[in-house]
Amino acid sequence: MVLVLFSSGLFAQTGDPIQASGTVTDMTGMPLPGVNVIVKGTSRGTSTNFDGEFSLSVLQSGTLVFSYLGFQPKEVTVTSTNPITVQLVEDASALEEVVVIGYGTQTRKEVTGAVAVVGSETIEEQNPVRIEQALQGRVAGVNISSTSGSPGSASTINIRGISTNGDNRPLILVDGAVIEDLSVLNPNDIESINVLKDATAGIYGVRAANGVILITTKTGRKNTDLRVNVDSYVGVQETTRKLPVLNATEYGAIINEAFVAGNQAPPFPNLRNLGMGTDWQDEVFRKAFLSDVNATIYAGGENSTYSIGLGYLDQDGIVGGGAANFERFTGRGSYNLDITDNLKFKASGIYTNSNRSTLLENTLGSVLFNAVNMDPTRPVRDANGDFTLATGLGNEVINPVAQIANTFNGTQVDKITGTVGLSYGFLDNFKIESNYQFNYSEVRNRAFNPSGLNYGDGKVFNNLGRNEYFVNDSFFRDYTWDNLLTYTNTIADDHNITALLGMSAFRTSGEFYNFTGRGVPGNTFAEASLVGAEEVIDARTVSGGPNEFDQRLLSYFTRLQYNFKEKYLFSALLRRDGSSNFGPENKFGYFYALSGGWVLSDEDFFDSEFINFAKLRGSYGLLGNDRIGAFGFVSTLNGEGTYVFDDELVFGVAPGQLSNPEIKWERQKTYDIGVDLELFSSAIRITADYFNKRTEDLLLVPQVSGLLGVTAPGSSPPIVNAGSVENRGFEFSINYNQIISDDADFNIGYNFTTLKNEVLQVGNQSGFIPGGSFGFGQEAPARMEAGFPIGYFYGLQTNGIFQTQAEVDAHATQANAVPGDLRYVDQNGDGVIDGDDRVNIGDPIPDVTMGLNIGFNYKNFDFTAYAYASIGNDIVRAYDRNQNLTNKTNYVLNRWIGAGSTDTYPRVTIGPNSNLLFSDFYVEDGSYLRLQNVQVGYSLGNDVIEQLGISKLRFYVAVANAFTLTKYQGFDPSASSGAPIGGGIDQGFYPVPRIYTAGLNFKF
Repeated sequence: MVLVLFSSGLFAQTGDPIQASGTVTDMTGMPLPGVNVIVKGTSRGTSTNFDGEFSLSVLQSGTLVFSYLGFQPKEVTVTSTNPITVQLVEDASALEEVVVIGYGTQTRKEVTGAVAVVGSETIEEQNPVRIEQALQGRVAGVNISSTSGSPGSASTINIRGISTNGDNRPLILVDGAVIEDLSVLNPNDIESINVLKDATAGIYGVRAANGVILITTKTGRKNTDLRVNVDSYVGVQETTRKLPVLNATEYGAIINEAFVAGNQAPPFPNLRNLGMGTDWQDEVFRKAFLSDVNATIYAGGENSTYSIGLGYLDQDGIVGGGAANFERFTGRGSYNLDITDNLKFKASGIYTNSNRSTLLENTLGSVLFNAVNMDPTRPVRDANGDFTLATGLGNEVINPVAQIANTFNGTQVDKITGTVGLSYGFLDNFKIESNYQFNYSEVRNRAFNPSGLNYGDGKVFNNLGRNEYFVNDSFFRDYTWDNLLTYTNTIADDHNITALLGMSAFRTSGEFYNFTGRGVPGNTFAEASLVGAEEVIDARTVSGGPNEFDQRLLSYFTRLQYNFKEKYLFSALLRRDGSSNFGPENKFGYFYALSGGWVLSDEDFFDSEFINFAKLRGSYGLLGNDRIGAFGFVSTLNGEGTYVFDDELVFGVAPGQLSNPEIKWERQKTYDIGVDLELFSSAIRITADYFNKRTEDLLLVPQVSGLLGVTAPGSSPPIVNAGSVENRGFEFSINYNQIISDDADFNIGYNFTTLKNEVLQVGNQSGFIPGGSFGFGQEAPARMEAGFPIGYFYGLQTNGIFQTQAEVDAHATQANAVPGDLRYVDQNGDGVIDGDDRVNIGDPIPDVTMGLNIGFNYKNFDFTAYAYASIGNDIVRAYDRNQNLTNKTNYVLNRWIGAGSTDTYPRVTIGPNSNLLFSDFYVEDGSYLRLQNVQVGYSLGNDVIEQLGISKLRFYVAVANAFTLTKYQGFDPSASSGAPIGGGIDQGFYPVPRIYTAGLNFKF
């Protein structure tokens, strides 16, 4: 019996040998060179070549084991000699994943700070027009708000709240070069985005208080044959919403009622003839075209790699169609060379050319503002074919179609970004590195205002005189020179040390040239030129101030990183910055950070069946913010002076803003406590953080005596350090990845962030800083004040509507109040409703933000979806002009018409009333849930692409901004001007468009 069993087993192991061959790729179809291929149960094996190909003799029905660093091993049973294609999946735990932390890298296991990473796969799945869109909902603690949905418009990035009343933009570095405008970057060129959110960003010192975003562009791979990737899509855009304004008949009825209530004759005696009228929103909204194509070439040899990328984007606007357009061409190249084993060279460059034309937006008199407020009884053109005038609708409201037709402008940006560096390793443990990064850009803006423009009597946009041509040219340049010495060593196998010593020199400068030509030849944008103009005005002769700036930063820094057995982790850094923005007394500052971690799962006492990785970490540090204008510590001659010489007035210059030689940078004390977990063989990854950021010495403009000359033209009070703000909150993210079978895998991720923002001090005379605007002749509706969130809304609180005259008589004195008017709360109990009764009526900062992403792959099909939610933020509804004859939203149909009819919407009248005062009647809940992107793709099978001689061909369809759930009545709850004080006031925000796209990914 034993002999029979032994013989059977021997026979099973010695079947007929066959030659197995094929290709090994990653999940994107990219061949993987150097993959280990082993016959299971033996030591026989091979490795894949440059093209990911292998060939190996194996017994029929034998098993091959494929393994590669950073990927999960995979076993494949060989049943025939047909070539096979093996796709390896990246290791879900990825504890050895390299994370960029600033002037260096660490594995994810070693990281002691709050660092988030977004890879190229995530960016490619979303196909964003701008890079910021790839971060929304993907990174906890990072809030992206759109300033507009127009082509090429920017987004506001806030990392862990709003820290200052000034500039809250994070420091953004692309391959080490400072980038302020992300529109010049092609998202397809990005390899990874690393976000530093806590004190470990302190390695960048005075520029780190708002967080740091490190962007790495794509490069070639060593030992790789020439590869070509092509990504292209076309799309159609549309608005997600139109405001429900009154049609002509409804409008006529409401206007008649308002006039009668104001003791005036009704202007529309025959309502039956009005019909539906003109839908002005239909007249300005368009189905807009969008296209994008990108090509990347890369390769690498034994000692060098190179990569070349080209991209072209063309996007029209959903308002006005081609009248608003963004066009971008990008070219990128990189080259890395190992000159010797120790001496390495790298170089990269990006060129961007963009052209953008815009329409007036997000303000009184903008196209959408006019489309909402324009009289629907008037046609677009009159009987003579001329644009209809908007007489009687206020000074700003004009025919929006005429406005589009008569708007002429264009901005061209040419920008070059480059990096060149050398590194040399010596004495086994040392490396010296020098990197030079630079930017140069030219921004040329042209605008034309033709003569003969008449939109109606008294309109601010009329130009009945000479035509005008505006020329604005700006030139910007900067460089960063970093020099680093790094020491890395492992002592006695357990003590791992990395020490960094570095210096960095940064300089940025620019010039501005602004000219206005009046009476230029011709009366079209194409013909306009300053040459031959009747009058040319140089802005420098008007302001008298400098047309240039020059700012410099010199820094020295050091960092020590130590870990014992990768179990006990420690990091300390110190940086000294010297900035030209500050005077001699405060030119230099010191910034530091301490962080540590403890990998509990590596302890002997840690024994868990389902937790395979657990790490506690914490950080504390002092960071800085120097984002202010230059020369605040001295008075420059940019004021307007009027002098008398020989009994004649002579116009010249005078000191501008008063100086403050003691001005210094804002300081931020920040700490973070976090935990990282991996459960169930790393199928589940959890990260949680509590953070607290307190920014002190905020830069404010105080109230000072007019005796100091601050009321003179061009002059202003000095900037002083006199405020503080605190942001604290909790971040949580969880990701689940599961390989269901050889044909299917699934992933889902969820994150949320809570945020509490509070102003602790405002050290000026009034105790607050106002901001924003609402209506006409009213005080600013937003404030920065101690004890409240920065930019909170300050106005009257309503308590329903007066139903009867008895209620009016029993209430505090309220100007012009009658039944049907809003009833305001007498907060101080003095019996009079006035400005002293204003209180906190809203907060533009969300309490909670959330992100959800889902992915599923089955055979050749793939599906992804991304959602984002903002909860607890308020928005001011300020897009109603509220003139006697302007249109209104149809909510007015539920107005008060008699006692008991409603307690929400006041009566309509053109008579005196206080209903237009800023109050919580105009503040709405801006919370929303948005499906940001949903995509379905199909990749051709391996047998097909092998016949075609390519490595991948994928087709997909996608919808961006698919739907939004919100109670907000405006165009878009996600939009904001980005201002820390007054940013949540909607004067007709340009909505973020819904985009339907179809595209392909092609690799060979």
